[in-house]
Amino acid sequence: MLKSTWGGARRLMQGLFAAGLLAAGGVALAQPGGTPIRLLVGFPAGGGTDAIARMLGEKLKDQLGAPVLVDNRAGAGGQIAAQVLKSSPADGNTLFLTHDHTISILPQVVKNPGFDPQHDFVPVAGFATFANALAVSGGTPAKTMNEYVNWVRTQRGGKDTIGVPAPASIPEFLVKLIGTKYKLDLQAAPYRGSAPMMADMLGNQISAGIGSIPDFIENQKAGKIRVVAVIGAKRQAVLPQVPTFEELGLSGLEDLPYYGVFAPVGTPQPAIDRFGNALAKVLAMPDVKERLTAMGLTVGFMPQGQFAGAVRSYTQTWAQIIKSSGFQPQ
Repeated sequence: MLKSTWGGARRLMQGLFAAGLLAAGGVALAQPGGTPIRLLVGFPAGGGTDAIARMLGEKLKDQLGAPVLVDNRAGAGGQIAAQVLKSSPADGNTLFLTHDHTISILPQVVKNPGFDPQHDFVPVAGFATFANALAVSGGTPAKTMNEYVNWVRTQRGGKDTIGVPAPASIPEFLVKLIGTKYKLDLQAAPYRGSAPMMADMLGNQISAGIGSIPDFIENQKAGKIRVVAVIGAKRQAVLPQVPTFEELGLSGLEDLPYYGVFAPVGTPQPAIDRFGNALAKVLAMPDVKERLTAMGLTVGFMPQGQFAGAVRSYTQTWAQIIKSSGFQPQ
């Protein structure tokens, strides 16, 4: 009886010891693998950036072995989400997926944005570039940039209003550059996002708009609008027939806007590398590349160092353009 009792106790202790090992293993997986990762997005659910984040998050969870939760903190062109990132723990569990406007442009056009990308954030990796473009509405007879310019001169008295998705954004500065180049009186009409701008373009309330190719691509394919020029050093693969502004004689617009991921400053390098490696694997998946390309993005993984250099170059380019425009931070 005593022997039987001792045997049972020994098996119980062995079971508890094994359970302890499993629990310890579970903790090890959760640090870093199982802990949910919060992916901040500075724009509303259902928008282009949100769709990108959710698609990548779904794929990243398998590579990271942890849920990737998209947290929409919409408002002020990503400014609110950036402020949330700044105040988040630098533990690798909170990241920010965004495009160029929040990181490179906002700090130059807003006096007190509440964050400083150079000191508060660290680049993790880049994953795509895209092009801003000038598109004409369906009711505008022009089919090319030169036709649009001639139409404004002959039919509009040299004046026109061009829609832009947000005030003090790259599209607004592009309106000024185009007006100067062609000696036209062009005024930007700022909207609260690309969706209402597109609605007015489709309704022929405005004759033209400037936005990103992802904003325009579906209506371009449907023949409802016509993209007539894009920024960048070369034509976009999704719109090979559309010339660049550089081809049309407007230089200095070679650097492309970017999409990437940022972390709070002080985030451990192993956590940054781990996420970057996972993102590289996801971008190599044919279905991911196909879906992002269909959105009008040029997919290409940029590791931390390369991405940091691209962000720096792009920011400097637009700092000069914004300064030369005479714009004063609001």
